Amino acid sequence: MDYVANKDIIAKRIARIFKTGDVVNLGIGLPTLVANYVPEDVTIILQSENGMMGLGPAAAKGEEDWDLINAGSAPVTILPGGCYFDSATSFGIIRGGHVDYTVLGVLEVDQEGNLANYKIPGKMVPGMGGAMDLTTGARVVIAATLHFEPSGTSRLKRRCTLPLTAAREVNYVVTDLGFFEVVGDRFFLRECFAPYTPEWIQEKTDATIVVTNDCKIVNLD
Repeated sequence: MDYVANKDIIAKRIARIFKTGDVVNLGIGLPTLVANYVPEDVTIILQSENGMMGLGPAAAKGEEDWDLINAGSAPVTILPGGCYFDSATSFGIIRGGHVDYTVLGVLEVDQEGNLANYKIPGKMVPGMGGAMDLTTGARVVIAATLHFEPSGTSRLKRRCTLPLTAAREVNYVVTDLGFFEVVGDRFFLRECFAPYTPEWIQEKTDATIVVTNDCKIVNLD
């Protein structure tokens, strides 16, 4: 079976997790796509660590306001009732436990719930940003990532090899192959995204993956 990377599938599945009223922080990069797929009957409150609450979908091409950007410097929109505040207030919200979900991109995530997303030794990177605060402050941590590196190795590991951003903080992992829960130092596969199969995912991932009895085959295309 051939693998074709698909970030939109990841964003679509994560967007289905939330319920109306949830406060959600979306990390830089892939996680920002989630805002475009939140169901119309669900109203969540998006928080940006650079000082905004009430973000809407990404700005349409040609309608960007470059004075209105998220933590990754990408142009965004803000919904009626949204507000702005300083960085101290923003991190007070995060550290105070007022964020229900944080969605973070990762370089690696392992079956112990460890997360590495800010540094590759010997390479220039922008730094960890607010990820350390978000992983410890948010009630639920979701790792969002393509399942494989360009080299073909899995980003889901038995143990992270890169410097950790946080230890034992990840609750769920969503890749373009499936939906995983981290429980008892193992990945539990709860949904498999067509056309991939649980057996193929287990074979291609260097980690302990338990296929749950009620694991569903889901088509998100």
